[in-house]
Amino acid sequence: MIMAIHQNRGYHLVFLLTQDLESPSGLGRYFPWAKFLVREGFNVTILALHSNFPSLSMKEFIRDGVNIKYVAQMHVHKSDHTTHYFSPSRLVRVSWRATRALYHAGMETDSDLIIIGKPHPMNSLAGIRQARKKHVPVVVDCDDYEAESNHTSSQWQKLMLRFFEDSTPKKSDLITTNTYFNKNRLIKLGISESKIHYVPNGVDIDRFQTAPQAEIEKYKRELGLENKKVVAYLGSLSLANHPVNVLIEAFAEVAKKIDDAKLLIVGGGKDFENLKELSRKLGISEKVIFTGKVPPEKMNLYYSLTDISVDPVNDTLADHGRCPLKIFESWQMGVPVVSADVGDRRILAGDPPSIRLSSTNTTDELSQILLELIQDKNALDDLKNNGRKRIRDFLWAGIAHESAEIFADLIDQAKRKDG
Repeated sequence: MIMAIHQNRGYHLVFLLTQDLESPSGLGRYFPWAKFLVREGFNVTILALHSNFPSLSMKEFIRDGVNIKYVAQMHVHKSDHTTHYFSPSRLVRVSWRATRALYHAGMETDSDLIIIGKPHPMNSLAGIRQARKKHVPVVVDCDDYEAESNHTSSQWQKLMLRFFEDSTPKKSDLITTNTYFNKNRLIKLGISESKIHYVPNGVDIDRFQTAPQAEIEKYKRELGLENKKVVAYLGSLSLANHPVNVLIEAFAEVAKKIDDAKLLIVGGGKDFENLKELSRKLGISEKVIFTGKVPPEKMNLYYSLTDISVDPVNDTLADHGRCPLKIFESWQMGVPVVSADVGDRRILAGDPPSIRLSSTNTTDELSQILLELIQDKNALDDLKNNGRKRIRDFLWAGIAHESAEIFADLIDQAKRKDG
């Protein structure tokens, strides 16, 4: 087996993140990846920014063997269930302090390999400079189309994001990406395909296990979901990236025909209040439950309340560049998934399909699909069974094992080159 070749060499890997471990990619991609790399024999440190840095009582700790250190404020501020954006002038100051903090913390940390998690300006500047100073290789992970998916208040911000997103991979020794769209985009920039490795998102089965039945029943009672058909969205409430409004509008049509249907919306974000207001305008506020942000360790419980999970998606460049975590989590939890035929989703669905894909993300088509599935237990069971089989290819233990070999080889090559 490949597994033992580099096992226990004790190489030091350092992730540089511009988000915290409660953010979607931090929680669903970078932390489980780091955790399972520890199990492959690496020493792993995550240096990260936090969405509410002044509120932290503990900025440095160890979780599942991963050394975690928050060093500065993230480029947005999150509190309660909402996201707040800084003014342009303050954003510059916050970003500069964050860049310096990431750089100095990285220089003080042992590293044989630096991994830039998303090529943002702050961690790109800090990571590339650290790698050159320390003479160690650097990996850039492109898990989104950043210039298209990030909220920007001015054209110069978008241009800056695009510059770092396009230039940082060219300065790296290796690139990882979780979509074929991003891989092809990087190749069109002139980057050799041999330098790019596909590392999909997956699921951390330590987090996503069936909740105790007594707890499931308790939450059903408290949320008014007993004997209900539950359609759910679990994720960020940002309409710029996730058209949850289309789901709410589609569900309004479902609610007219299925009296015992409920819509469960789990998560927070800048459009939290806007979406609540939309449900009120549509006259379905009693049928739509907004939980707000919930503890990460409880996400498996909310999936256990769900009959159908929806990944609403627009047909934009940003959406083509995404690999939705909620799809893998739904499969693991035995929940059928509905999405649209955008980006890699048809590839992810496999054959037989483990995702019900609409051709467009329109209210009419989505409502018809939801009505059909709610009324067809056999179709739901087929999606559920196909998803449980499909998730076997997307467990973080296996994903980390494959990337561990790639990282160890890269480090070995660098050490031989240095003599």
